[in-house]
Amino acid sequence: MAKLAVFGKMLVRRRMLDTSEEESRFARCLTTLDLIALGVGATLGAGVYVLAGEVAREKAGPAIVLSFLIAALSSVLAGLCYAEFGARVPKTGSAYLYSYVTVGEIWAFITGWNLILSYVIGTASVARAWSSTFDNLVEQKISTFFNESMSIPDTGKVLAKYPDLFALILILLLTGLLAFGVSESALVNKIFTVINLVVLGFVIISGFVKGDTANWKLTLEDIENNRSALVPKDVNFGTGGFAPFGFSGILSGAATCFYAFVGFDCIATTSEEAKNPQRSIPIGIVASLLICFVAYFGVSAALTLMMPYYILDTKSPLPEAFKYVHWGPARYIVAVGSLCALSTSLLGSMFPMPRVIFAMAEDGLLFRFLSRMHKKTKTPVLATIVSGVVAALMAFLFDLDALVDLMSIGTLLAYTLVAVCVLILRYQPGSLSSSTDKNMVELERLTDKDPMTDGDSGDENGQALEKKPLRSTFSPQLLLLPSSPSPTKTSGLIVYATTAITCVLFTLLCIVLAVWGPGVINGQPVLVTLVVILIVLSFICVLIIWRQPQSKENISFKVPLLPTLPLVSIFVNIYLMMQLDGATWIRFTVWMVIGGAKQRKASGKRTYRVFVPGFAPLGRIVVSCLSSSLTRAMTAQRESDTVNLRLILVSGKTQDFTFSPNDSATDIARHVFETWPAGWEEEQVSSPSILRLIFQGRFLHGNVTLGALKLPPGRTTVMHLVARETLPEPNSHGQRNREKTTESSCCLLL
Repeated sequence: MAKLAVFGKMLVRRRMLDTSEEESRFARCLTTLDLIALGVGATLGAGVYVLAGEVAREKAGPAIVLSFLIAALSSVLAGLCYAEFGARVPKTGSAYLYSYVTVGEIWAFITGWNLILSYVIGTASVARAWSSTFDNLVEQKISTFFNESMSIPDTGKVLAKYPDLFALILILLLTGLLAFGVSESALVNKIFTVINLVVLGFVIISGFVKGDTANWKLTLEDIENNRSALVPKDVNFGTGGFAPFGFSGILSGAATCFYAFVGFDCIATTSEEAKNPQRSIPIGIVASLLICFVAYFGVSAALTLMMPYYILDTKSPLPEAFKYVHWGPARYIVAVGSLCALSTSLLGSMFPMPRVIFAMAEDGLLFRFLSRMHKKTKTPVLATIVSGVVAALMAFLFDLDALVDLMSIGTLLAYTLVAVCVLILRYQPGSLSSSTDKNMVELERLTDKDPMTDGDSGDENGQALEKKPLRSTFSPQLLLLPSSPSPTKTSGLIVYATTAITCVLFTLLCIVLAVWGPGVINGQPVLVTLVVILIVLSFICVLIIWRQPQSKENISFKVPLLPTLPLVSIFVNIYLMMQLDGATWIRFTVWMVIGGAKQRKASGKRTYRVFVPGFAPLGRIVVSCLSSSLTRAMTAQRESDTVNLRLILVSGKTQDFTFSPNDSATDIARHVFETWPAGWEEEQVSSPSILRLIFQGRFLHGNVTLGALKLPPGRTTVMHLVARETLPEPNSHGQRNREKTTESSCCLLL
């Protein structure tokens, strides 16, 4: 049973959050305006110049403005969840980190791994779109040249028709810009974003000046009288009017328009580069979504006012619309705006990519060399270069059309997990962002046994902590009648489990609606009964969550209307994921298998992870190299490949471990904490980050490896295991330049 308990804890292992006042390794130079410009630039891409024509002509007609409104409201739900986490967790990593500190390492890795794929594909596809747009401006001279001189044989839509050298150079240039410094990148982004907004303002004003409201009142007779090559007879253009395709067309258009608001999440990766992240990130996310909605709404309204929706060009609607109202030269202004929009969108895809890679590498889930920082520019230079080169090669050689839907899985999965994390955290005891006695805190494990008391994290007015029982005995009545007005471990566990069940029910419901939707609409008894059962069970779960006490922690931003808004966001995201085809899910599975292999190599001899791929939480098996069986296996290797350590505690207890020479002091502290021997509970500390080693009278810090100490092979080296609390020690200039080790009764001491 003891081994089973240890295994269970490994499955729900979460990252400990450092809330000390240590300076970030990044350069804190981004203002709120920089973050708004970054979010607008990443979100308001070339889609604003193309998407409106396609959706208006084929799905919604002039009611596309309502489609954008519904899509914006759905995106705001995810944006609010990101905003709350930005206020809670001011650390680099975005949805990856949010998942790690809340629902565990397996979901964190899945999220981060798929975000990386989304950013790489997004970068490569936007670069190719930039190249194609510029090629259209010069009348296809670039594509003609490369097709004639460097064409690639047909490979079944795996490789592109010709190597896109233009896209390759563009990505490499922006990679150099990002590696050079974040402030320079932010300046370039602001310039292009301003130009883009000016052009869109021109489009909107022009549309309202040259538009005709009669185009919103077309009749079916008008459509039939204008049949031509542009309006073929075998194509259905609805019944005319403001919403020619009805309410179903508006919803179908909203599902497409939802992806136009993807990109704001890049703001969440700037937590360690923003001057005031807990204030700037929520403002940046909400403001950028609002600006983007106004732009999409205005452009789609102007476009459908300038010309009838059924003759809109689906590839270049704005130039054709200006040509229709006899403003042909305006196409060049639109082209400039389109290139600027593509540039900011490209920068928005490339900016967060190395930061997610950096966060994963720093945690040991990817190769650790990717977490190296440039001392002068304070950017993750190796992660930036590696990710940029990979994206550049994909844009140079590959046909990305079949991979674009994989971006949707990564983004929607991240949105879903962030909403789940917000929902769980708001009902947990304790806090991620504050601690009463420790600098290092961890989200309370719901399976821990601790006789200590716990309390509410403080009410809105910052009153003193109110002591509450940490764990009460579970009884069915607690599902609807909680025993305390403040969260306890039992109420937190109820919300945790109920949220997981709700996600499963939502997934099953969305699968039924996506696969057998027509049958449900037609009233087939079996399908309708199944849908009703799933809805009733989901409602019961929502009711249980709603009845549990919420944390009163005072943070700078909170998602309103819990639990409704996060649950609606979860349902919308899962439903959109279920709309993707089977081929996309097969590619997703292959990508997860690759991720499991890569992550195992990155972990080296420290941990071995086997991932069962797929969307559902099928599981993760973690076998620690600190377990006795693996230790015995490692001792059979060459003596030079292992280091034997005997750690001594203040109580006199000792424990032998076997490590690799590549393991650092931080690695050792983490392993010891994760595999704390039975019987040491009275000396347990809250985080591996405050465990340190002392060897030959000096502390071993951070990345100091055992190999660097030149320990004698084949012998057991004795080190003392201590806990260190870091306090600021100001110098003559009032700045912190060294650390002071203090003793604390709640930690392990020599």
